[in-house]
Amino acid sequence: MTIRPLLAPLLGLGLLLGTPAVLAATPGAFTATYNVSQGGEPTGVATVTLRAAGNGEWVYSKSVKSTGGLAAMLGASLAESSRFRWKGNVPEAVSYDYQLQSGIKNKQRRMTVDWASKQVTVDEGKGPQTYPASPGMVERNTTSLALGLALRDGKQQIELPVAVRQQVQTQSFKVTGKEAVKVPAGSFNAERIDRTDAERGFSAWYAPGRYPLPVKLSQHDGGDIVMELVSYRPQ
Repeated sequence: MTIRPLLAPLLGLGLLLGTPAVLAATPGAFTATYNVSQGGEPTGVATVTLRAAGNGEWVYSKSVKSTGGLAAMLGASLAESSRFRWKGNVPEAVSYDYQLQSGIKNKQRRMTVDWASKQVTVDEGKGPQTYPASPGMVERNTTSLALGLALRDGKQQIELPVAVRQQVQTQSFKVTGKEAVKVPAGSFNAERIDRTDAERGFSAWYAPGRYPLPVKLSQHDGGDIVMELVSYRPQ
């Protein structure tokens, strides 16, 4: 079974298309928890946190603990940590660390951005690779936050410059309607957003007036993964 970042293919915030809106304040520190299922079976619990790191930077972290299925049998765990700075309402990337551990596989990735030279460096343990950075660039871990803030500001179509393994990739998302969604955190008349530039089977549902993160996320790439919000606690 492939275990992947669970909030992942939501990616980085540059050109935002839609009706101009007055930008609201960036969110403060919070902790959110999600139930995670795969193929309709419960598999784990995800914890997402945002905290100030000083010097104008913030840390956005996600950890996933497996509680069911093969992942639990293997003792699998996933941790992602992003350091960023606010550029308007965009969490512009500074660094990103990814670590997957299980009984049969360990994987690490580190990405750093040198904004003085405008270069991204990615190292997966086989030697570093570099490529040019883009202003307002996010990476896959902070994309969910970037999307939520764009929706809160009234955007309907969103183009995101996302730092991936070998380049900054522009990804396109669009609000496709409102749907009633019931999750452990409550019932919501949520805005559904889908990725439109690739057949990745990604959809997310947001209540942008309440939370900067999705209340539900569905991702077919990687094994029919669904995340449902359990709690959101400002700090």
